[in-house]
Amino acid sequence: MCAGVFYIENGEEYRYYFPNPKAVLPVKLKTGEIQCLPWGRRKEQSGLLPPGGWARLDSIYAGRWDRYFPLPAKIAVSQFMEKDVEGVSHWFDITPGKWIQGLIARNNHEQRIYVVTVEPEAENAIHQRWPRIMTG
Repeated sequence: MCAGVFYIENGEEYRYYFPNPKAVLPVKLKTGEIQCLPWGRRKEQSGLLPPGGWARLDSIYAGRWDRYFPLPAKIAVSQFMEKDVEGVSHWFDITPGKWIQGLIARNNHEQRIYVVTVEPEAENAIHQRWPRIMTG
């Protein structure tokens, strides 16, 4: 599902994990600049946007996110982390030129980014959801 991310910006290394309430994700703007947005919302955090850090692609297509004025976003990371069934962390590289698709949700002055997820193509996949990797 993508529980952590790693990226390098201006020579600095960053790692963020969703459970941390201060976790942010780097969004690549059309200008090429990077802007960090809060990664989802934890249940204990205030706000009206959905709890969690992920948005299922099928729920986006079904219109469940429409009330949050969703915007597509490029999450500019070089790796993401996922845990296996035994709780062991595994890091996965993102090929240069590709990115994780994000959804920016908004409600008045609140704005957060969610990782868009899809069902994995592999039949023996450990997880039911996987970050949607995009090209272009």
